[in-house]
Amino acid sequence: MAGKPAMRAESSLLSAVTERLRAFIEADLTRQAIVGVIVVNAIVIGLETSATAMAAAGSVLKAIDTAALTIFTLEIAIKLFVYRLSFFRDPWNLFDFTIVAVSLVPAGEGVSVLRALRVLRALRLVSVVPSMRIVIQALLQAIPSMGAVLALLCLVFYVASVMATKLFGADFDAWFGTVGRSAYSLFQIMTLESWSMGIVRPVMEVHPYAWAFFVPFILIVTFAVLNLFIAIIVNSMQDAAAADAEQQAVAHDAALKTLADEVGRLRQDIAALSASSGSSDPSGSSQDQPAAGGDQRGGP
Repeated sequence: MAGKPAMRAESSLLSAVTERLRAFIEADLTRQAIVGVIVVNAIVIGLETSATAMAAAGSVLKAIDTAALTIFTLEIAIKLFVYRLSFFRDPWNLFDFTIVAVSLVPAGEGVSVLRALRVLRALRLVSVVPSMRIVIQALLQAIPSMGAVLALLCLVFYVASVMATKLFGADFDAWFGTVGRSAYSLFQIMTLESWSMGIVRPVMEVHPYAWAFFVPFILIVTFAVLNLFIAIIVNSMQDAAAADAEQQAVAHDAALKTLADEVGRLRQDIAALSASSGSSDPSGSSQDQPAAGGDQRGGP
């Protein structure tokens, strides 16, 4: 029997510690501090690539890097303690866990590439800063919608590559000798990198009417199809921002409802306590009894 109260006390203590840690790890000040540590750590990792900086303050930079990794590890450990298995249900938590786990792998000679991957810690800004999270979510949501646009772009590229090979391949084998070379040259033209002086004008010296092929290609691919990608991404960002705002509104309403319920329960407890105190207080009746007795004695 004595074990049950002890177990209940242990459970209540554990719950209290969990709630305190939850409030600490979810506080805005804690998140801002983590953002600051990520930025400082990213700068330090960049400075470690400089021989001059390492010669001047190599030990300090290594100490700061170790301290930052320790803070990240403690953050993950606290989240694991607070959220337990639900920690792994959030993709952003998995992202943070993977980056920190990679940083903890010993970077010897055989796995020196893992030491270079330490710079991935800077990517934790994506999971910590809400605005960056919205951008990434919008990009991921836009991928399915990009399928049709990407198929259209590939179709246009294939048709244009075959046409360019037929039209210009005999005279410009390095650029348009095969369908693959034509596709690569047209990709360069699509990026507008040295497309005029580098490719089109030399081709026009041999084929004066080549502009009739390249100008429509640029208009269709660069200014039409690629703008479809931008439109899809912008639309997804708006949807992601609206969904995030709706989620915050729902969480706010739930918090207000919880607070209202707690206030209602407190009022009921206060009313019940007041009623019980009034019914158990005999002061009113004890004062009336002597007064009534005095009147009876003084009557005759």
